[in-house]
Amino acid sequence: MNLLMNRTEISALIVNRLEREIDSFSSMYDASCDQIGYFIVDDLLPFQVAMNIYRCFPAAEEMLLKKSIREYKYIAAQMDSYSPILEETIYAFQDPGVVKCVSNICKIENLYPDKHLYAGGISMMGYNHFLNPHLDNSHDKNRENWRVLNLLYYVTPDWPVTNGGNLELWPEGIHGKQILIHSKFNRLAVMATHTSSWHSVSPVKSRDSARYCVSNYYFSDSPLRGSDNFHVTSFRGRPGQRIRDFILRSDSSVRMMIRKLFKKGIIETKHIYKK
Repeated sequence: MNLLMNRTEISALIVNRLEREIDSFSSMYDASCDQIGYFIVDDLLPFQVAMNIYRCFPAAEEMLLKKSIREYKYIAAQMDSYSPILEETIYAFQDPGVVKCVSNICKIENLYPDKHLYAGGISMMGYNHFLNPHLDNSHDKNRENWRVLNLLYYVTPDWPVTNGGNLELWPEGIHGKQILIHSKFNRLAVMATHTSSWHSVSPVKSRDSARYCVSNYYFSDSPLRGSDNFHVTSFRGRPGQRIRDFILRSDSSVRMMIRKLFKKGIIETKHIYKK
């Protein structure tokens, strides 16, 4: 198998995998869409292709470190700085055929992928890295379209659930019961984003390896829910983190006020692909 695949070849593999069980994925999403809609696809790509994507991830020092009480992880969106297979994989998820399949599964019309990779791209989470409960920014970088789906493709082999770094959904809010989605190798997790889709990543406990992820967002002309409104990325503390929760809620309120005054913010985001 050609391991130096382009986005067209990779997208064809993704479409083939989605179409094989499209009714099952659609049922999974339908069953959860009243709260936080999601579906999971295991063995998304052939094993050797997924392994090649994993092996081509850059070293931590080649990525941007984001470290605060909100999050602790490495991210990158300037994809022409890294192995071509990473860019080809990311944009394979933006192929019209893949977008159409996901649209059919979730029954969401007028889906648009994000060529700028605003908050998308690749990420690496090592020991003690985490992502606190949060709502994703409601819009694209120009506040023209609504963010409606988050696509997360995990590529670290032999990653047991006990390593942490798993996706957590909080359909009843941060004090309710959570849904844990194991970030296992070659798994795609697709989740809805709206004003109630609180989610997080559990702290990584492994000292021996890191959790690698390829991420994309899809946007639409309209929000998923009629009650949705504009909001910045908003963080909360985990249960038991009372002081952190107060600080994060205050931080979100201040950033929200700034964005109401300055539509595109006052600091240019670094988390986009500048071509």
